[in-house]
Amino acid sequence: MKNSIPLSLTAIMLATSLCLAGRANATNYDLPLELVTTFDGATVKLYSLSNTNVAGQLFSVTRLDFLLSDFALRQDNGTWVERTNWQAYVSLGEDRTRAQVKDLPEGGYDRVRFHVGLRKDLNHSDPAQYAPNHPLNANLNGLHWGWAGGYVFFAWEGRWQTSDGVSKGYSFHLGSDSMLMTVEVPVRVVIGRDPSLRLVLEMKRLFEGQPLLQFTDDNTSTHSRDKDVFAARLRTQVESAFRVARGGPATEVAQRDDGRPKPIIAPGATPYRFKFARQFPPPPLPRDNPLSNEGVELGRRLFNESCLSVNGKQSCASCHQAEAMFTDAGKAFSVGAEGQAGTRNAMPLFNLAWKRSFFWDGRAPTLRDQVLMPIQNPVEMHESLTNVVTRLAASEEYPGLFERAFAGHEITADRVARALEQFLLTLVSYDSKFDRAMQGREQLTAEESYGFELFNTEYDPRRGFFGADCFHCHGGPFFTNHGFANNGLDAEPRDRGLAEVTGRDWDEGRFSVPSLRNVAITGPYMHDGRFATLEEVIEHYATGVKRTATLDPNLAKHPDGGVPLSAADRKALVAFLKTLTDRQYAPVESLTSAAAPAQKHR
Repeated sequence: MKNSIPLSLTAIMLATSLCLAGRANATNYDLPLELVTTFDGATVKLYSLSNTNVAGQLFSVTRLDFLLSDFALRQDNGTWVERTNWQAYVSLGEDRTRAQVKDLPEGGYDRVRFHVGLRKDLNHSDPAQYAPNHPLNANLNGLHWGWAGGYVFFAWEGRWQTSDGVSKGYSFHLGSDSMLMTVEVPVRVVIGRDPSLRLVLEMKRLFEGQPLLQFTDDNTSTHSRDKDVFAARLRTQVESAFRVARGGPATEVAQRDDGRPKPIIAPGATPYRFKFARQFPPPPLPRDNPLSNEGVELGRRLFNESCLSVNGKQSCASCHQAEAMFTDAGKAFSVGAEGQAGTRNAMPLFNLAWKRSFFWDGRAPTLRDQVLMPIQNPVEMHESLTNVVTRLAASEEYPGLFERAFAGHEITADRVARALEQFLLTLVSYDSKFDRAMQGREQLTAEESYGFELFNTEYDPRRGFFGADCFHCHGGPFFTNHGFANNGLDAEPRDRGLAEVTGRDWDEGRFSVPSLRNVAITGPYMHDGRFATLEEVIEHYATGVKRTATLDPNLAKHPDGGVPLSAADRKALVAFLKTLTDRQYAPVESLTSAAAPAQKHR
C-alpha cells in the first residue's frame, strides 16, 4: 500500500480472489516467473548420467546457468510492453528458478519475448557496480569472463559416455555480443487473473536439427570464439528450446530469512570502513552483524587469544599466521593444542566476505558458524564454548571490550562468533603486482604476461588454442569460482570431501576451489598439502589428472593426464602466479623465495 487508508473487507476479498502475487494497484500487477528445465518432459536431475540424446548417447548435466534480460509481453492489440531494465540469473544447481516482472498492465497477452544473454551496453558494463543480490553481480552468478570482459550468457556442463563406456566431460559456454539469443514464443496469459508464468527449457531440443548435435571429441567445449561454427549452431538450438505456459499458484519472491537474531551493536560503537578493490563486486556483509572498529578489534584479540583452547596453548593465529597469509607456515597438517595432527591443510584466510561456504568440504554455511568449530574440535583447540565464555567473563579486560562492541557486559558464544567474524571479514587482499599492473602502476615482465595469457586461454587444439585453461575454476578478480571441484588427485579418493557433508555420491572427492591470490606463499597445496611447490601443482594438471566419475567437466574434457604444457609454459605460469602476492601481508623474503616455506617444513 502507498497510503494509510484501511482496506475494506470487500477489497481484501477481491484481491485474494484474483490470486495476485506481489503488490498491486488499480491496473498494474507483478508477474512471478517459474523457470523449469526438462529433458523429454521430465525435470532434469543434476549429475545423473541417465539422459539419452537423439543420437543415443548417455549424458549428465552438472551445471546449467544462464542470464535472461529484456522481458516483454505482447498485448492482444499488438502493442509490446517491454521491461528493458529487467534481468534474471537462473541456476539449476543453486535452485535459482524464480524471478519476477514488476508493474505489468492488466489485460490479455499473446506472446512473450526475452533475451538469453545481455545487450551490448549491459554485457560490457562494470560488474563491480552491482549489489550483492543483483542478477549481474559476478560473485553471485559466476558468469563473468573475468579479465577478458563480458558475461557468459549460457553455461552448460556435464559428462557424456562414449560407445565403449568411457566417461568424458563437456563444457559449453556461450557469450560475446554476437551470441545474444532472442526467444519469442506464443502464450495466452491474462495479467490480473493468471497467477504466474512458467518458462520451460526443454533440453532435448538442444540436440535436434540437422545435422544432429551430439557429443564427440571435436565437440566437447566452446567459448564463442569468432567463426566457431559449433557455438553458432548451439545458439540457434537454445533459442528454439524454450516454451512458455501459464504456471500454477504463485509463490512470493522474497529474501530468505536466515533466522539470525537482530543486529547487536553498542550505541557508541564506531562504524568500520570496509575497504576493497574497485574491481571487486560489493560483498554481502552480514546485516545482523554490522562491522565496527570496536567489534573488529575485539575479534582481532580473540583470534590471537590462547585461552580459547583447552590448555591455553593455542589460538586461531597459531595455525593461521599473518606472515603466511593466514596459513600454517608451510605445514601440510596443523597440530592441535594437545599435539594431535589434523587431516587437512589449514586454508588461508582472506577475501572471506565473498565466500559462500567454509572449510574444504563446505560444512560451515557462514563464517560465523565456521569460527566456533575449531574451538570445539577435539583434534584442534578441544574446548567447550561454555568454558570459553566462563574464562573470558572472568578476565579483567574482555567484559569491557565486549561492552564497547556489543553493549552490556554479557559474553556469549554468539558474541564471540560475531567478533571473530567481524575481524576475519576485514582481511581483504587486492594489492599485488598483478593488480598494480592492471591499474597501470607497474608492468609485468614478458614471461609474467605470457603466463597470464596461458592462464586465461582455453586448451582447444581443434580451434587453435593451446592455453593452460586455468580460468574456468580460478578466473575473475578473486581467482576462484568459490565452488567445489574434483580436480583428479586420486583414482579412488582418500578423502570424500564435499560428499562427507552432503552424502551425495556425485560430490565424492570434490573440495572447495581455493583462491590463487597469494598462492606463492600459501603452500603446500591441495586439501592434504601433498604438493610442496607450484611446479608440482602445475605438473599435476599437465600429466597427473586421474579420470573419475566426479572429475570436473572442465578437466574431463581434456586429454588423459591433463593439459600438455612445455617447460617454458610451466615456467611462465609460475612467474605469473607469483605476481598475485599481496605485499601488505607477505614478508619481503617471501616475495623472492615463494616456495621456501613449503620446502622447509617437508
